[in-house]
Amino acid sequence: QVQLVESGGGLVQAGDSLRLSCVASGRTLNTMGWFRQAPGKEREFISTINWSGSVTLYSDSVKGRFTLSRDSAKNTVYLRMNMLKPEDTAVYYCAATSRLTVQIRPDEYDYWGQGTQVTVSS
Repeated sequence: QVQLVESGGGLVQAGDSLRLSCVASGRTLNTMGWFRQAPGKEREFISTINWSGSVTLYSDSVKGRFTLSRDSAKNTVYLRMNMLKPEDTAVYYCAATSRLTVQIRPDEYDYWGQGTQVTVSS
């Protein structure tokens, strides 16, 4: 009954910014996360935010460039990506879990979106 829908991906140049959105429907979810996967690569943790939005965690590869936030009224989370690099190119996935605390492992999440493509040219 839970559905996650990502949007906001696209083709940009290195140094540009994008904002990804993830809208959840079906029921209220707690901890949310973003992962990405490039062709031939493992799914990589990007960021996670707890149930209240008071705690966020970022991977070293995006820390200082990406910002995760949530809007409870809209049941939506946002990933603001600044200073994009070609190595950021991947399909970005939104994930959700009933857990209250932040999670960095894919198997700790129960629900996944279909993904949105982000391509960064040099």
